[in-house]
This record gives sequence, C-alpha cells and structure tokens, in this order.
Amino acid sequence: MEGDYVLKDAGETQALGQSFGAQVTAPAVIHLQGDLGAGKTTFIQGLVRGLGADVAVLSPTYTLVEEYTTEKGQVHHLDLYRIAGPDEVESLGLRDRCGPDDFVLIEWPDRGGDAVPTPTWTVSLEYLDAGRSASIVET
Repeated sequence: MEGDYVLKDAGETQALGQSFGAQVTAPAVIHLQGDLGAGKTTFIQGLVRGLGADVAVLSPTYTLVEEYTTEKGQVHHLDLYRIAGPDEVESLGLRDRCGPDDFVLIEWPDRGGDAVPTPTWTVSLEYLDAGRSASIVET
C-alpha cells in the first residue's frame, strides 16, 4: 500500500483511505500530515470504512479524540492541532490507547513532540493545482 497517489476529489481520497484500511493490521499508529483542509479527516473516513465500520467519522478538532469500534479493532482518532505541547498529550491517555487491537490515528502529530508514539505508517496529504497528492509510507 506504500506509494504516492494523485487524488482528484474527496471521493478518491476516501477510496484510498478505504483501500488502506482494508489492508492495514493492528496494532498501528498512523500519523497524518498536511495543511488545514488537505484531506486528513476525509482519508480517515475511508480508512474507518475499510476497517469494517460504517459510521459517521467526525473531525476531533474540538473534542481532541473520537473513537470507533470496527471489525478489525478499536480506532482512536486524535487531532493535536489545538494542543499546546507534549504535556497536553499526556492528559489524553495516548499511551493507554496503544494496545494490540488498536489503531491510533494522529492528525498534527508534530504538535505532540516526544509524547506521540512512533508511527507504523505516515500518510502525507498536499494540495495540488487540481485535487491532492497523498504519500503513504510504512515507517
């Protein structure tokens, strides 16, 4: 599933996420990188569907954490955009969310510094003139 992709719209971003979700196995820590509006949550919507859950996936920008139960394991979707640093990550109980059946999806991982676990996968999304590009790397 590693590779670089050109995505022309949100539907293709979700489809890539769904394909990735169908192939990834727990435990996994997935860092999602990209500017505001680049498609991180859209990718995660597809990923959760690919893991076997047909649920509404919401951006955790204000709640900081959203959780979903899927056929393949528990998903912990974190958005660290609004945190001030590593100390606030500790208050989210991140270490307790990294069990053998867990998928930990972290948007804006750099804001958490050393308190953020090392990724199993890194997904980077960027704007193109038309659409987006995505890079998926196993780390």
